Amino acid sequence: MGGKGDTPTDLLVVGLGNPGAEYAGTRHNAGADVVEVLASRHGGKLRSSKEHALTGEVRIAGRRVALAFPQTYMNDSGRSVAALVRRYGVTDLARLVVVHDELDLPLGRLQVKEGGGLAGHNGLKSIRDHLHTADFVRVRIGIGKPPGRQQGVEHVLRRPGKAQREELDIVVHEAADAVEMILTDGLAVAMNRFNQRPPEPPDGAA
Repeated sequence: MGGKGDTPTDLLVVGLGNPGAEYAGTRHNAGADVVEVLASRHGGKLRSSKEHALTGEVRIAGRRVALAFPQTYMNDSGRSVAALVRRYGVTDLARLVVVHDELDLPLGRLQVKEGGGLAGHNGLKSIRDHLHTADFVRVRIGIGKPPGRQQGVEHVLRRPGKAQREELDIVVHEAADAVEMILTDGLAVAMNRFNQRPPEPPDGAA
């Protein structure tokens, strides 16, 4: 199904996370979980590649989609993503979708966006630094702020409890739906569908 570097893929979907069993199931690996869901849905298998990633190709609605989970650790994600962009012939960054956890969104919230700020996410910063632009598509998976005095890094590298795990699993599958919609219906339709949310209360409201 299309070899390396022959014809460009219709979409390159990169799920961010950290490699290794000790990080599996942590909040920080929500993006990688989405890539695994997409591989499972569409009969793909992720294998080690020279781009320092687990990669696989699937067909979704008749189109070629490359799936990747960088194995460089989160803070160096861009090294792998830059190599993947070259391998899969991604010249238009609207065809690069990066799926990642997001502290600034409440648990269970999903947002699709193109470009914009990086909200302090080290994986996104690394990708920007290697691609020299932040104009790629993101699917942001809300994991919520850390409780109490817990540090952000501690929060993202922990596995959520049972109730939060169930909520996270739901939004991971919704994020996979969002990726499919970006491919089949376009970014604007996906943003309209998945970015709906109730109005925020005014500052100072309970």
